[in-house]
Amino acid sequence: MSTIPTDPRERELYDLAVRIGLAWREIRRGASAGGVRDWLCGTGDDAVEQGQMDTLDLLAMQPSWRMSELADALRVEPSTATRAIQRLEKLGLAERHPSKDDGRVVEVRVTAAGRARHLAVAERRAELMTGVLSAFRVRELPVLADMLERFVQAVDGFVADR
Repeated sequence: MSTIPTDPRERELYDLAVRIGLAWREIRRGASAGGVRDWLCGTGDDAVEQGQMDTLDLLAMQPSWRMSELADALRVEPSTATRAIQRLEKLGLAERHPSKDDGRVVEVRVTAAGRARHLAVAERRAELMTGVLSAFRVRELPVLADMLERFVQAVDGFVADR
């Protein structure tokens, strides 16, 4: 169990870590997160959950994916990727088919409806990011991008070390 440091310099770093952790939580779960998710991905019976939208994003990047490659790209277990694809199939946004190279292998691809949904979400995502990033000075944006990329790498490194 960690304790709150008493050394002023260590305490300052600890307080910053707490602030950053709280900001991360608010980005993921804050009151506006649900509204953003609904605005981006829809509501009701045809809504796409964020994990399924992540899957649709990848499907739109290339003609087809092997399920194992898709799971790796999503950084999830194959069963999780399969469930996401099943939901996308029910919505008519993705389809599975046997591989042309190996009939034992299942590949998945985005449908025309899936491509249209992806494009609509991508346009809303661009509008969202343009609005959010307008709160920053233009010269701050490269720094923000670098820091966020390093943050993601640090989280991945932390998890990989465990």
